[in-house]
Amino acid sequence: MSDLLQVKGLETQFRTREGSVHAVNGVSFNLKEGETLGIVGESGCGKTVSMMSLLGLIPMPPGKVVAGEALFEGKDLLKLSNEELRHIRGAKISVVFQDPMTSFNPVLTIGKQTAEPYQIHRNAGKEEAYERAVKYLEMVGIPNAKERLNDYPHQFSGGMRQRVMIAMGLICEPQILIADEPTTALDVTIQAQIIELMKRLRDELGMAIIWITHDLGIIAGLAHRVNVMYGGYIVETAPVKSLYKEPQHPYTLGLLGSLPRMDEMSYRRLVSIDGLPPTLLEKPTYCPFEPRCKYAVEKCRHSNPQLSQVEGEDHYAACWVNPKTGKEY
Repeated sequence: MSDLLQVKGLETQFRTREGSVHAVNGVSFNLKEGETLGIVGESGCGKTVSMMSLLGLIPMPPGKVVAGEALFEGKDLLKLSNEELRHIRGAKISVVFQDPMTSFNPVLTIGKQTAEPYQIHRNAGKEEAYERAVKYLEMVGIPNAKERLNDYPHQFSGGMRQRVMIAMGLICEPQILIADEPTTALDVTIQAQIIELMKRLRDELGMAIIWITHDLGIIAGLAHRVNVMYGGYIVETAPVKSLYKEPQHPYTLGLLGSLPRMDEMSYRRLVSIDGLPPTLLEKPTYCPFEPRCKYAVEKCRHSNPQLSQVEGEDHYAACWVNPKTGKEY
């Protein structure tokens, strides 16, 4: 499969009273056609900011993309004007936002909000757009979709609102769908339904998905590859099976260790990661995870490791130490 999106050296900063926050620090990755890429990490690690930076969706100011390129269909998304990006957002790259409770305009009907992207990007009439909206609302499992076009967001449950948000993102059949923690506000059974729905639609429509989450359990059954982020950096990237079988970065080990396992017969104490994330008021010249890492050596305090191949052909980690042996590479 060919690369659909190529991101190289993305850096994003936010100006605050305390100084510039280095939220994203040189993120690079490729996304292939039909692939699901998981972006994993704790709150504040830069996963959402990095994806929203690609589409000009961070507030500027105080935010600013200071470096990098994002190649899509031969164009650098980071150099396009807002007007040029408007023709890409929703049409070729769509976003499903995190909170279905606040993502809709409360005074517009569901039908209008779902049909609007198709009307704008495909220059369609109202009748055609509403017919298309019904099709996609039915596709995501909204019962009596045609009768519910004139309903308002508050008349839908949280799970149903998220389904409508997915229908809105898919109505123009984009090549890439960015899902920003779309199941966070939903209960576990609805989460499972949304994930299965996304997998089915991905296979039917052939689109690529970037799934942003802090939950490694969700990614296990959904993604093909995973990028683990910490402190604005990608600290490990690997095919999903390789990452779960042989995690190579201490932070990934900590994330996996904090998950309860259903396949273990004996009891095992869950792992916690001591300490706090970095403030990032200065771009780290050392490993950003060093203050919290039990494997840290002197080199970690003075030099920030780059991603390097550690396990298998497509498995890379940014660490000076092999956590399995405790020895430096």
